Amino acid sequence: MDTKALRQKILDLAIRGKLVPQDPNDEPASVLLERIRAEKERLIAEGKIKRPKKSKASSSESHYQKFTPPFPIPDSWEWVKLEDVANIGTGSTPSKGNKSYYRGNINWVGSSVTSKPFVYEPTDYITDLALKETNCVVYPIGTLVMAMYGEGKTRGQLTELKIEAATNQACAAIQPYDTGSKDFIKLFLLANYYHLRRLAEGGNQPNLNIGKICGIYMPFPPIEEQLRIINGYSKLEHIINSIDDSRDTLSVFVSNTKSKILELAMQGKLVPQDPNDESAADMLRRVNPKARIITDNPHYPQLPDNWAWISIEDLNEYKPKSINPAESSSEIFDLYSVPIFPTGHPEKVIGKEIGSTKQSVLHNDVLLCKINPHLNRVWTIEDVSDNMQIASSEWIVIRSSSTYSTYLRWMFSSPFFRELLCSQVSGVGGSLTRAQPAVVKKYLIPIPPYKEQIRIVNKINSIFSKITEINSNLGN
Repeated sequence: MDTKALRQKILDLAIRGKLVPQDPNDEPASVLLERIRAEKERLIAEGKIKRPKKSKASSSESHYQKFTPPFPIPDSWEWVKLEDVANIGTGSTPSKGNKSYYRGNINWVGSSVTSKPFVYEPTDYITDLALKETNCVVYPIGTLVMAMYGEGKTRGQLTELKIEAATNQACAAIQPYDTGSKDFIKLFLLANYYHLRRLAEGGNQPNLNIGKICGIYMPFPPIEEQLRIINGYSKLEHIINSIDDSRDTLSVFVSNTKSKILELAMQGKLVPQDPNDESAADMLRRVNPKARIITDNPHYPQLPDNWAWISIEDLNEYKPKSINPAESSSEIFDLYSVPIFPTGHPEKVIGKEIGSTKQSVLHNDVLLCKINPHLNRVWTIEDVSDNMQIASSEWIVIRSSSTYSTYLRWMFSSPFFRELLCSQVSGVGGSLTRAQPAVVKKYLIPIPPYKEQIRIVNKINSIFSKITEINSNLGN
């Protein structure tokens, strides 16, 4: 179930008057609008707000005559401009170079707060001097704050102040004249998030502005129906949130289940052993007589008798050889920036289009990413064609004739190996840390007999396939 689309559909029904039934006994919206106009005039007369600048149209009435409603609304509703029912302002960012503007006791927020439905904590604190010498305005609790800038998700996002706060110039502060209408106005703006984003103007970074927000037309119901709509939407939203929570819980359960399956697999507990299988120790010695093979290590989990521990460097037959693909005009497959899947599906490019030095890789090679934040990425190379395949130097390549490549991929994805790898990264900053190949290649990893490797892979694939099928049937 696409709960995001469902929530949008409910919002759309709400603002069209189709979510709850109308009551003919409701006081029409036109009466509520008269009270709002009176309140607006009172605030202007008392100097609490400024009278909005007149538009190019000769009058409000003539402006409305040119308006074509985008959809029909109930008879008791009215079309209004947002500025008719709310005072809309913005703020300022006091100069960071003036220390006397900051570390005060006045809450100040930037547009980043719009990523959450409510604001309980300020972005910063400003002083009375900043309030006096800049365009900052302290807005009351209940003010709706909309982000006007941002190319990502930010532009058009809406939140509600639960604290008094000033805003920066990238925010529009929306204060409904009738506090009882706040929640419906908020609902309308949430429903029109994508429409608001399309209203933005500009070149590389299109932005909204106060004028465009003031001029938004919105359907306005009687106050009694606004309350019914909000109550109806809240009940449905609670159900949708419950679905999302259940899905999140299921996703965590699925992830934990898969991790447990891999944990059991790497301990020799997922499939039974076959005493007729050639032991892992004998198999590994045939391939590399000089390998240091351990069949019993008190510092590692106890393995079945026919399994063995071996370092990655003693297992690995890959001989690193840097190449310069720019010297080739033939097609190659680049495994640098392609999305990571359990198996590799690299992008075909012309060698001379790549300037950096890479390393060549072959069918069945296993690639282990050594740089954060992608340490969880493991790739098995598929035989895509006879074209050359190359990989960035950020991959540790493992090639082994004594192991089934898919077994290695699952082993490198197991909780045992992930914990080991992530505990020994080095560097400055979480996003810059790397696993050091020289250290990683010293890791001891568990290797079962070759035939058991295949049985383990088949069992994992079978179980994971069923988990995926169940997950899909539950709408995930």
